[in-house]
Amino acid sequence: MRSILRNAGAVGAITQLLSFAVMLAVQSSGVFAQAVSDNPYQVIYNWGQLPDGRAMGVVTGVHPDADGEHLWVVERCSVNQCAGSALPPIHKLDREGHVVKSIGAGLFAWPHGFDLDADGNLWITEGAPVGDPRGEPGFALGMGHQVIKLDQEGNVLMRLGVAGIAGDDDRHFNGPSAVAVADNGDIWIADGHRGGNNRILKFAANGKLLLQIGGGIASLSREVARFNDPHDLKIDSQGRLFVADRGNNRIQIFSQEGELLEIWTQFGRPSGIWIDKDDRIYVADGMSDSNWNPGWQRGIRIGDAKTGWISAFIPDYEVPNGSGIEFLATDRDGSIYAGQVGRQRFEKYVRVRP
Repeated sequence: MRSILRNAGAVGAITQLLSFAVMLAVQSSGVFAQAVSDNPYQVIYNWGQLPDGRAMGVVTGVHPDADGEHLWVVERCSVNQCAGSALPPIHKLDREGHVVKSIGAGLFAWPHGFDLDADGNLWITEGAPVGDPRGEPGFALGMGHQVIKLDQEGNVLMRLGVAGIAGDDDRHFNGPSAVAVADNGDIWIADGHRGGNNRILKFAANGKLLLQIGGGIASLSREVARFNDPHDLKIDSQGRLFVADRGNNRIQIFSQEGELLEIWTQFGRPSGIWIDKDDRIYVADGMSDSNWNPGWQRGIRIGDAKTGWISAFIPDYEVPNGSGIEFLATDRDGSIYAGQVGRQRFEKYVRVRP
């Protein structure tokens, strides 16, 4: 039942009845079973090569370049940590997976969220909250709790948040997990990662806070328009903001004014979201299991961002080794690029049939 699209816009009894009718139609037609079994992709493990034989670290961000010929990847300095490393964690790859540029050495401790804005600038978050041992090496160096904007040469253009200092006001974050920049330059930030502030913030292009959703004292919540580990953000062609409310096993969808529009539970336990130019939505569920989301299989669910209808599922058949896929994106041909966190592996999924 939880896998059925449900409307959370509080538009009255008519909408509830329509949603129930859709649920019955899905169950009776067998489409739901087809949706979770249809996998038209083949995987290429360990795609992409870093310079000088470097190992690919945990991949925490993927985004195609505007030129359609290159792909940007953020990884944690060949391991799962960048604090104290002299290695650059940001790479521009060509279509064969060869690195043509690497930037960002010394700027990040534990990079997490990633976006590329309309001008080609890169935005990366420092995703470790207070109390997370993975953040301690960076905190000791006065790093963390920031969102950093770079140009494609690696020059720092803006910093939001105070380096190494956590907080929950308009100037501080606690392990911001994701960033998404709207076409008009507004900046959406998920703050933050596990144990963080559990809020979504919207800033103007100049860094002025415009609105906040969720957060506050004892902010972890299952209530609507509240969050538990908001892990990723994406914006569709209509300007709607999709929040991977991972700890609550749902996606919450908001208008640019912060109004809750819908809640979707049919995409499992979402760690990462990608929405392409045709409003196809790709959702990475790398954590469903008997503890976190019983009865659900890990993998990538693909559907329609306008309706929420799932059309394909790429299952993760391997025995879980920590988290599975958490971050993903597609290229102009529809191939999917994804980071396997627990296995420290970067993968490419090629569509082999319609």
